[in-house]
Amino acid sequence: MSDVLKPNEREAISEAARWYARLADESPAASDQQAWQRWLAADPIHQQAWQRIESVNLQMGRVPGRLAAATLASVGHSRRQVLRGVVMLASLGGLATLGWRSDTRQRFTAGYKTAVGERRAFTLADGSQMLLNTDSAVDVHFDANQRLIILRAGEVLVSTASDALGRPLRVQSPDASVRALGTRFTVRSWSGGTEVAVLEKTVEVSVPRQSTKLRLEAGQHAHIAAGVIGPAQANNASVGAWEKGSLVAIDRPLGELLEELGRYRHGWLRCDPRISGLRISGAFPVDDTDLALRALELSFPVAVVYRTGYWVTVVPRG
Repeated sequence: MSDVLKPNEREAISEAARWYARLADESPAASDQQAWQRWLAADPIHQQAWQRIESVNLQMGRVPGRLAAATLASVGHSRRQVLRGVVMLASLGGLATLGWRSDTRQRFTAGYKTAVGERRAFTLADGSQMLLNTDSAVDVHFDANQRLIILRAGEVLVSTASDALGRPLRVQSPDASVRALGTRFTVRSWSGGTEVAVLEKTVEVSVPRQSTKLRLEAGQHAHIAAGVIGPAQANNASVGAWEKGSLVAIDRPLGELLEELGRYRHGWLRCDPRISGLRISGAFPVDDTDLALRALELSFPVAVVYRTGYWVTVVPRG
């Protein structure tokens, strides 16, 4: 497949980079924030492009602070000039190398997908049930020999049906292959690897080009990354809770909880580093993330600051 961006993809990336440069000023005008919010909500391609720009910023952020400051000072660039460089990078199509083609394109072309904040159930040709979590994409390939679900991005919950032809059912992610043994299980794929959790019966997990396999029983999960299958561990109450519309936290750091909650809403949901380690327990609705944030405010010493509906920070209260 060609790595050349489509015109609408290229334009969306360029627009997102320009918005990022404008909003990166110390005090962006309220009119700019409102205009950006309207642009972001106007088209899913805009939202995907904005996520790409955010990923660039995160990659920049991985440079140690002292080194980054020295580098910028040595070349005499202001923050604004650096961000304008991101615009130039976008105009040259450089962001394609950061995963637009391999990630966003596959999401757009997948046979089954959900938007951010959406969960959707599907019944497959064999009667198996498939529930996609927020911002997920899969392709399904059934033939005379196999039943294959390819997880392109996000998370899927599969409830397998018996097959008259005796074909195995597998879920394949970039990191692992999961063979279902008449079961109910979840598979999640993200940049950190793949997580497999079994709710009923058994699955068998394997990785490409290796003979290692792991059998997971009901109530167990495992993490797979870089060709290594981690040990089987016991599930907790949070596993699969999204099926019923809840995000369950059990003594979980606030920063991690907000990162997870952010999967269900557009824009930025940030945590003040001073309270990122605050331990949280509770159940929060994923279908109404603003309600979840209000619940956090009522139950814990935090405040939620809305710069816009798409730009939210959780800070210490008072």
